[in-house]
Amino acid sequence: MVIIGITGGMGTGKTTAAKMFADFGAKIIDADRIAHSVVKPGSDVWRELLGAFGKEIFSRNGTINRRKLAGIVFGKEPHRLKELNSIIHPEVIDIILKRIQDAAKNGADAVVIDAPLLIEAGLETVVDKIIVVTAERKTQEERSRTQLKLNPEEIKARICAQLPLSEKEKKADYVIDNNGSLENTLKQARKIWEEIK
Repeated sequence: MVIIGITGGMGTGKTTAAKMFADFGAKIIDADRIAHSVVKPGSDVWRELLGAFGKEIFSRNGTINRRKLAGIVFGKEPHRLKELNSIIHPEVIDIILKRIQDAAKNGADAVVIDAPLLIEAGLETVVDKIIVVTAERKTQEERSRTQLKLNPEEIKARICAQLPLSEKEKKADYVIDNNGSLENTLKQARKIWEEIK
């Protein structure tokens, strides 16, 4: 079984690329979706976040107010992003590793880990191949504005908090340029899939 890591920056389109690999037959493990699941009210991670950041990051129903939390770690107190990641990442990584094992047991040929912080979280040691999805900064900003409904300051803070795309590209086995059409991205993804397979 081949394990592929797909990463990139905010708004580069890595999830779009990951879906293409799912269509080719790969089993997808979505790190963002796992991260959302581990912070459910009452979970161990939820309790740790409450202890670390206090009640102000929670909505009335007990769920995490992502905008408020982002306002702290990408805004007022950027030094606390490391603290946030140290609480969430271990649990997410454990679940990813378990899902890889399950996929292997179930006879999967290929697993794709869709993870924005693949390299930052140390998951590069788990994968056989790294694909970095890139886009120009203005494209990233436009997608983040329309899809995530973020303002320019929020977008800048989040992009700056990530490992630069140029650094991620140095670790890549393959780079998908996602500035053009969907057809162009699909063509690049298919070529990579055929090489890996």
